[in-house]
Amino acid sequence: MKTTLKILAVLLLTTNLSFGQNISVKIDTLLTPEIGRIKQVVEIKTDDSNKPILLFLAGGPGSSMINTADNFTNFLRNKFTIVQWDQRGAGKTLELNPSPTQPSVEQMKKDTYQVIRFLTKELNQEKIYLLGSSWGNVLGFYIVENHPELLHSYFAVNPVISQLASEMELLKILKVHFKENPIASKELASVNIPFKIDEDLFYIRKWLFYKEGKKYVTTDAFKNGFLKWSETWSPAWNEVMNIDLPKTLKEVNCPIYFFVGKKDIQTSTEITEKYFEELKAQKKDLFLFEKSGHQIHHDEPEKFQNTIIKKLETNKTEE
Repeated sequence: MKTTLKILAVLLLTTNLSFGQNISVKIDTLLTPEIGRIKQVVEIKTDDSNKPILLFLAGGPGSSMINTADNFTNFLRNKFTIVQWDQRGAGKTLELNPSPTQPSVEQMKKDTYQVIRFLTKELNQEKIYLLGSSWGNVLGFYIVENHPELLHSYFAVNPVISQLASEMELLKILKVHFKENPIASKELASVNIPFKIDEDLFYIRKWLFYKEGKKYVTTDAFKNGFLKWSETWSPAWNEVMNIDLPKTLKEVNCPIYFFVGKKDIQTSTEITEKYFEELKAQKKDLFLFEKSGHQIHHDEPEKFQNTIIKKLETNKTEE
């Protein structure tokens, strides 16, 4: 069934028609539009399709937000039409069909644009609010730079800004933290930046996660799973290591808001703050989350949502 018909079915079941006004549609569905030659899963939840679209770009790469989204969108649903998208190679999209080619940054940027155009057409809105989490910012900043006309605002959450510099800083922090741990010290000493082999990134993430209290990272199962992930995603992540926004994107043409976890060492808070200060934008702001690491939406879900809602309301007042 075509995606338009799926929305129409929901409309017929739930809508009270009001002549002379926009139709208010309740939607809670998974759609599977063809994006980049494969079916990709898009989840739309709203009690009123006239509410502005807020599209989440999940981290990873290769991760999904769909199964946990209710935990950090329960307030946002009052103000937005919430959209989650499982990117190629991730979550329900991967279950539905594998990517016919190894995912690349370039391909996934094109996917992102197509998803946004799909949403604006299906929901009859000219613009959306866009939120990128971690890796999701690789895709989000592409839209900010190349298609700002599609955005009301952009929310950059723990963003990838200069990942090479960030990984180098992270490695230094981990070496100091684990200087009394002979196994960690040996493995971290073997790491090359830029990465030459998959184990380079594996050892950094292993000891980062161990520092965060995730003891399972010392198991063979975790290592095997990570290296399996690397078979798909190492080429894309090596592309990410070349991103250096302070050099390539010095001005944006849409409102932009940075959300930074004070405890985040995976994407350097210091690098993000410096970029924020230098970036030219119509409107910009930076919000520091004192209790958060790299997963603000999980660490401080209430403050995360209220900050977005407050910014939405402030912007409406100023319009």
